[in-house]
Amino acid sequence: MLIAQISDLHIQQGGKDSELIQAAPHLAACIRALNRLAPRPDLVVVTGDLTEHGQKEEYLLLKPILEQLDIPFVLIPGNHDSPATLREVFHDHDYLQSPSPFIQYAIDTWPLRIVGLDTTVPMRSEGALCAQRLSWLADTLAQAPDTPTVVLMHHPPFETGIKLMDELGLLTGRDAFADIIAPYRNIERILCGHLHRTMLCRVGPTVASTCPGTAHQIALDLDPAAQALHFNFEPPGYQLHWQGAQGLVTHHVAIGDFSGPYPF
Repeated sequence: MLIAQISDLHIQQGGKDSELIQAAPHLAACIRALNRLAPRPDLVVVTGDLTEHGQKEEYLLLKPILEQLDIPFVLIPGNHDSPATLREVFHDHDYLQSPSPFIQYAIDTWPLRIVGLDTTVPMRSEGALCAQRLSWLADTLAQAPDTPTVVLMHHPPFETGIKLMDELGLLTGRDAFADIIAPYRNIERILCGHLHRTMLCRVGPTVASTCPGTAHQIALDLDPAAQALHFNFEPPGYQLHWQGAQGLVTHHVAIGDFSGPYPF
């Protein structure tokens, strides 16, 4: 199976930095790049921060752009999203619809089981996994302990070294999350967003990774005394997760027009 991951789309209608960031054209360029891939991915996973303000108008702008994908896609919310509005606009995505306040699901129709875990806190930037969500995760993993599984979540379950982003990270439930996944050797990867950069970290028996943003990136700053957070326009990107003989192999791909390819 081949999975493409995109993240942190931040589609917006007006507001701070909207003219500078140009999120919609960047996303459209990403989708064109994905549609050109050969072999084509089986699935695209979008790991949160679909919009900037969680407004219905932003989701209505986002939906037709995403629907230009020639590939099935699944969504999870990020801290900039409104779960209720996401469900309303993407009403045709059955896996999003449940009476729970959290957008969580397990999809068993692919060679890899897809488990979506909601880390968002209403009106807050940091993430959390409360007892209810952790219980759901424990029950869901126990249902298929031998099936190769990918877990999707917006906030990564590890510190990154970018101080000001770590202060807005998964602040509650991170250790309990690691305890829950500890017995499972079938979790191929934990795919996250939020950091707008590619990062990798071992978490329990598996690897958690973050994906670059499609519109802008968080500036790399590992200064423990940093006082301000910045973004920049390093090349936007996506990731391809290929299921090989030893498990998932991840490729970071920059979006843009580059010279080549040239034969060796």
